[in-house]
Formats: sequence, C-alpha cells, structure tokens
Amino acid sequence: MWCRIRSLIVKEFLMLWKDRKSRFVLLVPPIIQLVLFANAATFEVRDVALGVWQEDRAGPATELVRRFTGSGTFRIAAAYDNPRAAEDDIAAQRVKAVLHVGQGFSADIAAGRPARLQLLLDGRRSNSALIIQNYAAAIIERFNLEHIPPGARGAGLEIQTRAWFNANFESRWFILPGLAVLLTMVATLLITALSVARERELGTFDQLLVTPLRPMEILVGKTAPALCVGFVEANVIAAIAVGAYGVPFVGDILLFDAGIVLFVLSAIGIGLVISSIAKTQQQAILGVFLLLSPFTVLSGFTTPIANMPQWCQALTYVNPIRYMIALSRGVFLQDLTWSLAWPMLWPMMVIAAVTLGYATWLFARKLQ
Repeated sequence: MWCRIRSLIVKEFLMLWKDRKSRFVLLVPPIIQLVLFANAATFEVRDVALGVWQEDRAGPATELVRRFTGSGTFRIAAAYDNPRAAEDDIAAQRVKAVLHVGQGFSADIAAGRPARLQLLLDGRRSNSALIIQNYAAAIIERFNLEHIPPGARGAGLEIQTRAWFNANFESRWFILPGLAVLLTMVATLLITALSVARERELGTFDQLLVTPLRPMEILVGKTAPALCVGFVEANVIAAIAVGAYGVPFVGDILLFDAGIVLFVLSAIGIGLVISSIAKTQQQAILGVFLLLSPFTVLSGFTTPIANMPQWCQALTYVNPIRYMIALSRGVFLQDLTWSLAWPMLWPMMVIAAVTLGYATWLFARKLQ
C-alpha cells in the first residue's frame, strides 16, 4: 500500500512542478502579497476591552475610571486587585489594555501634586495600541483641564504607558505573523482544490480509478504534497519576516509548526471538498476565492473580532485562520505556552477532522 501511495505522491509533485501555471501560483503571488501587505496594511480600533486595577477608590480616581467607561470607546472587561491577574489577561488577549490607578492618586490631585496613572497596552496589536494610547491621552487631557487650576505648573495627571510584547509599536510585528497564515492558506487551498479538478480536465481521473489505489490512498496521495508545500511555505515566510523585516520570534518553533500542521490539514480538508464538488479547474478557483474573502474578513487579520456584530463573531468559530493567526502572533511576540495555545489548537483539530472526513465521503461517493 505504501509503495502505491508513494508513487501517487511523486506523481502529484511532478504534475505540480511541470505545470507552469501551478508554479506561478505557488511562487509569485505569495512574494507579491508579502511585500504589499508588509508595507501597506492599516487597521482601526473600536470597543476597547479595558481591565481596571483601581487601588484608590476616592472621588477623583473613581471619576477618571468613569470617564474611560463613559467615553463610548472603552468597556470594562475585568477588574483586578493584583498585578498577576492583569498580566494573565493581557497575555491571554482577554483585554487590550489595563488601567492602573495607584494609591494616593486622589490625594495628589487634591494637593495639586503630579498624579501618576499607568496604562498597560498589548503591543502585539501595535496599531491598536497606538490608537488606544491616543484615546487615553485625550480623556486625561480633558480631566486635567477640569481639575487643575490654570497656571499650576507641575500639577495634574501624568500617564505612564507600557506596551507589552511590542514596545516600539512596530506594525510589521503585528502584520507579518498573520500574513504568514493567510499566504499559507491561499497556497494550500489552491493546490488541493485544483488537484481532482485538474485530473478530470486532463482525462486522467478515470485512469486513476482503475488503478489498485483505494479512495483513502488516493486522498492521502493528494493530501501529502499540499501538506508539505503549506508547511514549508509557512516556515519560509516566517524566516523572511524574522530575517528581512526584523520581526522577533521568541516562542517555541515546535508549537508554531504543530499549529501549522493542524491549520494546513484543515485547509486541505476544505480544498478537497471544493475539488470533489468542482468539475473544472475554473470552478475550483472560483470556489477558493469565494471562500477566501469571507475567511480573511472573519479571521481578525484586518478587523478585530471583538468589534464585529455577534452573528459575525459566531461565524468566526468555524474559520481556521482565526485560531492560527492568534497562535502565530502569540508564538512570534509573546512566547506563548502550550497551555495557552490549546484553545487555538483543538478547534483546528476538529475542523480538520470534519472537513477531511466529509471530503473522504464525497470522494468515495464519486467513485461509486
């Protein structure tokens, strides 16, 4: 059995490389998109999940917190009584920022002394962090104008900002880990979606059916090249991001590769479903691009998922790109642990199992 599968895998690789259009799709678009997205992508922020660590409960401190929550931009997602809880929520991306009001804040305001306020930002979302910082600065400026007498030098509220995981707000540090996922998805979907449709157009599909290969063996042979290409492409793009654009990679490469394998398998399952349904390569390409647009929008790459309507957020749970982008950014910038990554890994396992199982059933049905 393994000899037959190996022969089919070799045949798939040869067909992939001999076809000039396939070589072009694999090599040229990822490079062009890498350069364009790395230099041109921008983002917006709304509905900021804010954690509050309020050690001072007096009037001015409470009023300032209310100004944040009443601004329409921030919403309190968590309240803390110790720094460890705040650190855990930022690491797990449950909040985008933490506002820390220290002891003696209200007393300093009343006495006309400089009062300090700390704002912790998630630097993995560099563009979002910069916008959140500007929102906070505007609120604090209005607070100063109303509470500090004119001409009182040195008094007022002084904000100290710390950005975690991306101290300099480098936008490429945020864009490129997600871009590696998107480009891998594009290549994997195209390879698998065109595999069976190409066989039908060339007239070799019927020849494949009369071989001793079983349906499961054929699917394994179709899956292996796409898995290899997707795995290699993701790692090459990651290496380019680190080497050419200076994006740090502080996490576990084994965790990143484990996520890539599960992600590519889920993409292969989706591609094989398209390939089993499509009768021509043109139909297969159309199916791929019909899926890619909503998958990209609902992935959290361009728009934060928390800003989407509830029904859109529900749709993102069946999108494997959502989980792999979060895992990729965590591994690149955060040194994400396996325990924190598990909520991103198991959904991709489920999606891969469902799509590959459905593709197998469709393929077996076509053979009957």
